[in-house]
Amino acid sequence: MTTEIKLSSIAYVKNMRDDMSDDFWGNVLSEITVIDELPEECLEGIEAFSHLEIIYHFNKADELKTLKGAAHPRENKAWPNMGIFAQRKKDRPNHIGSTIVKLLSRKGRTIIVSHLDADDGTPVLDIKPVVKEFLPEGEVIQPSWVSQLMKDYWK
Repeated sequence: MTTEIKLSSIAYVKNMRDDMSDDFWGNVLSEITVIDELPEECLEGIEAFSHLEIIYHFNKADELKTLKGAAHPRENKAWPNMGIFAQRKKDRPNHIGSTIVKLLSRKGRTIIVSHLDADDGTPVLDIKPVVKEFLPEGEVIQPSWVSQLMKDYWK
């Protein structure tokens, strides 16, 4: 059984990236501007948080490349075959991305953030403050190939 869910963008990303590449996001600053249909006050108090979670739609992902099963991350056969829900690639069933970003400032309807790996024009589905009590307890464990994959991601 599946449930159809309708989502609408609440904001859009503006930055210098438009190539859907995987690495070198470290110097990218992004503006996220809330749509006109939402009042500016929807961002009221957001400056009290250092980090935000941005949930967005991979709107440029190719529907024909959607992975429902398993594949090698970045098609690298040196890394194990992993199910789509054991990796973070854009070619996932609902094309939803999520990243924790650093909030740098707010100007009216726009927030400026770093460490957002979303291309220019990406529709934002939600913005949530990062709250310590929702972060994982204890050590975060991941396979060694993930660190290899992420080596240049935030450079």
